[in-house]
Amino acid sequence: MVAAGTGRGPRLERPDERGRFGEYGGMFAPETLMPALEQLAAGFAEAWVDPGFTSEFHHLLATYTGRPTPLQSADHLSREIGVRVLLKREDLAHTGAHKINNALGQALLTTRMGKSRLIAETGAGQHGVATATAAAYAGLECLVYMGEKDIERQALNVQRMRMLGTDVVPVTSGAGTLKDAVNEAMRDWVRTVETTHYIIGSVVGPHPFPWIVREFQKVIGEESIAQLEGETPDVVVACVGGGSNAIGMFYPFAGREGVELVGVEAAGHGIETGRHGASIGAGSPGILHGARTYMLQDDEGQVLEAHSISAGLDYPGVGPEHAYYADTGLARYVSITDEEALGGVDLLSRAEGIIPALESAHAIAWVAREADALRDRTVLINLSGRGDKDVEMIASKIGMR
Repeated sequence: MVAAGTGRGPRLERPDERGRFGEYGGMFAPETLMPALEQLAAGFAEAWVDPGFTSEFHHLLATYTGRPTPLQSADHLSREIGVRVLLKREDLAHTGAHKINNALGQALLTTRMGKSRLIAETGAGQHGVATATAAAYAGLECLVYMGEKDIERQALNVQRMRMLGTDVVPVTSGAGTLKDAVNEAMRDWVRTVETTHYIIGSVVGPHPFPWIVREFQKVIGEESIAQLEGETPDVVVACVGGGSNAIGMFYPFAGREGVELVGVEAAGHGIETGRHGASIGAGSPGILHGARTYMLQDDEGQVLEAHSISAGLDYPGVGPEHAYYADTGLARYVSITDEEALGGVDLLSRAEGIIPALESAHAIAWVAREADALRDRTVLINLSGRGDKDVEMIASKIGMR
């Protein structure tokens, strides 16, 4: 099924029968997981058209997570950079980031499927906190895999997860980051699939996960359109690691006349250094964690380590729907370095009294950098999360200790 686009490629309402967005996505998973993936696809399709399920989901969004989150006119920032900026305040959702939307939805789905245990992986910790929160609410056992490097730089979120009753398991393999945590979570799921649901936190992984996560996150863009009361922003901007906050914002806007969608990837130390997380900007199509998508790989097809100051963008791949958006021109993808992202934190903190997550700061920094080109235009930025979790990292980088 497709919705009309604007000559830049159609927006796909759902992946095709092979679970693909164009040539991206699919179900590249071990045989032992195929029945669970097929059961999950059928279960979600059935739940998503069940008024009882969607009513409970939206009731929880309103009464538990605090939706709708505000759409704020960032007047001080607008004056400072000379661009009219609107902020979608996902940082004000319960647990401090957009991740709670998906975690709650998948926890409800877990209960509906009759499973009693949740596992997840996390980089920045926000998805782990959201999953731990949803598990506590739903009365489900919960275990979260996290790279040891991320445990060190996201200590606050690790403590929050443990307080919520979740077991946080350090992953010491590889670089000790999100990619390695995903590998361990996949191994756990293969062993325990009869009783366990794996909550993937972004629009990555094998079908049906990219589709499920996008459906639970599209409330971000839908709310924004309603809150704009007929106004059309010229540019909609969001940071992109795996890409859940971006696709949640982009999907309802995709194909709308006069709206440009811009995804901001992590340039890390600089694209030319090879130490970055720009999967679309400097990667190529391949198979990663069960899906075909843009990824960082060498000439032999081996996965390259990503780098970003932001744990949530420190991932060598991107959601397959973003790969489709990039190829069809529904969105364009740019990148911001670690240093520029730190500047984005400083700018928004001083101008608006909002400390953004390092992930979101990439979007802020891109708008500030491109201010001359964006003059006289209205820019909507998805502020995907708050920066409490990053305070130690930011302080160490800018010498505030």
